[in-house]
Amino acid sequence: MPEHPITSPLRTIPAWAVLQRRLFAEIEEARLLFRDRYTLSDGRLRGVAEFIDRDGVDDLYEPFFNWPAFYALGGPDEVLADAKRHWEGVTVQLAEADMLTDEYDNGYDWFHQGESLLLLAGICAADPADTAFADRAARFAVLFTEPAKGNYDPEHNIIRAPHNGALGARTGLDDHIVPYSADRAEMRPYGLPLHGLDGIRTWDDLADEDNALRMAEEMQHRAAGDIAVNLAATSLAANHWLYDGDPASAAWIERYVHGWRERAADGLLPDNVGPDGAVGSLHDGRWWGGHYGWAWPHGLHSVGMSALIGALNAALVTKDDAALDVVRTMLDTVLAEGRTGTVADSTYSLRGGWMARFGDASGRPGLLVPYRHGADGWFDYGPLQLDLPLWLWWWSRATADRERLERAIAGIPPTADPVAPFRDKEEAGHEAGWYAYLRGSLPEYPVRALEMALGQVARRTAMMLADDRDPDAAHLHFWQRVNPVVTEVLTQLVAGAPQVLYNGGLGFTALRYEDVDRGRPGLPDDVAALVHRLDAAGIGVQLVNTSSVHTRTVRLRGGRFGLDRIVRVDATAEEPGGWPGPSGTYAAPERPRITRSFDCDDELVVLLPPAHVAELDLTIARATGSPRHHFPGGAA
Repeated sequence: MPEHPITSPLRTIPAWAVLQRRLFAEIEEARLLFRDRYTLSDGRLRGVAEFIDRDGVDDLYEPFFNWPAFYALGGPDEVLADAKRHWEGVTVQLAEADMLTDEYDNGYDWFHQGESLLLLAGICAADPADTAFADRAARFAVLFTEPAKGNYDPEHNIIRAPHNGALGARTGLDDHIVPYSADRAEMRPYGLPLHGLDGIRTWDDLADEDNALRMAEEMQHRAAGDIAVNLAATSLAANHWLYDGDPASAAWIERYVHGWRERAADGLLPDNVGPDGAVGSLHDGRWWGGHYGWAWPHGLHSVGMSALIGALNAALVTKDDAALDVVRTMLDTVLAEGRTGTVADSTYSLRGGWMARFGDASGRPGLLVPYRHGADGWFDYGPLQLDLPLWLWWWSRATADRERLERAIAGIPPTADPVAPFRDKEEAGHEAGWYAYLRGSLPEYPVRALEMALGQVARRTAMMLADDRDPDAAHLHFWQRVNPVVTEVLTQLVAGAPQVLYNGGLGFTALRYEDVDRGRPGLPDDVAALVHRLDAAGIGVQLVNTSSVHTRTVRLRGGRFGLDRIVRVDATAEEPGGWPGPSGTYAAPERPRITRSFDCDDELVVLLPPAHVAELDLTIARATGSPRHHFPGGAA
């Protein structure tokens, strides 16, 4: 194999490349400001409030959730060191508050545990040679794969309770029953946690003290057996499996996900399974009604994401995409129930985020789909979140998944800006613009998206600089809101992947990069990357060395942790010898372009002289590799 493909000299440095390298630099400057203002030297967050119940563990890890991803894309070495220090500091902080046992959450639902997991899984992927985190990955996985730990019931193939963790299956939703009263204003948009209780038909019925107590008692009683969001727990086992192919982890993932698939064989994925292994045994036989299920509080938003996470993890360890059908059925069902309406006029429980995302287009008609199902059928209509259909297509590259995604995108109000300066804590929301770029209909997306991302960094930096409060008095969610590490656009353009699924997804990418000279993951200094084509055959990517002085060397490998392999390279470039041009001139004549093709065994080394570009078309043999966390400088 040639040491490197042909490269071409750059007469102009592309704007997207300059902006991308500027984004790397600005993120790091802002990150250091965040670190120095809001954290202590041992990694703890400043000003942590008291914990009065099981909630809150995730909130302390979330401000750093994408720092390892930033490092793995090419952020400075210090990013990874800080990410580890913050994980360890926050873990000590939470242990002192009696929220953890042996460094793991005592027990909570997987909608929130999945958010906590992102930082740990990101560190494991970024530096698998760190034995302390490898040990943690193994210890945490066996909490679910080994029945003796108290979370998993192998007889019924269920996780035993909605709240689970280091202490095994937890009883109920809290240690003490607290009446679920109507004065919980922040929960009112989500409505009743349980449907079908006599005498409790509306939210205002919870103003009655007896009703409020009865609701809490029923919630506590029915918080047993399995729920659909527990599918996200498979990420713990998959993360451990990626180290050494642990067969017990793979077998558990396959069996557990298959159990849920069997329960969905005749229709939609149910959201609850009783301790006896029967769907609906704690909910009067209903397939809906479980904790964080179809009826409450988020419906498709939580059930769909957890099901997709479980399906992707099963596909990773088995190389069989069949489990994705459970998510396809969900999407087809809600799309079929969709209706035309505006976000502004809707009563969707999460409409606030969509109002911010759509701006003026919130008042324009678009497709609204039902997110929830309860006693009166489908309800809670809002725009379809695109992360679900986008990830399906990205993973499978199947025509049917592409058509489903395009149907969802077509439902967006036509005046909505696909590159609007919007950001939520998931650090996502620009799926439609990125997909339009890949399809060729929004060529300006890279420049506009990078401009937008730079604006996001500036906005969060301004918030920090204008914050004159005592850092020890920060609100529990404030750190998430000002985290200046923005990775959505970098992940799309550099790694060719959507933003990570926020409730526990692993950091799959289409390509993996390595700085050869420094022997670490990510792009070398000065190098920018642009994935401009993704399809069933392969990937199109440009690599630009923006330095006028330094030569850089980058290694590329197939994505999805090595499930995919680069097997052929077509590199198009100018015929050598035409640069920089005659002495005394400012222009260099362009020479004929030629394409050089060669086979590759998933290790493509590209040497980029100063101010040069490599234009590569990569043929990818999908699902032919052995996925593992990769050790830079050596084999996976």
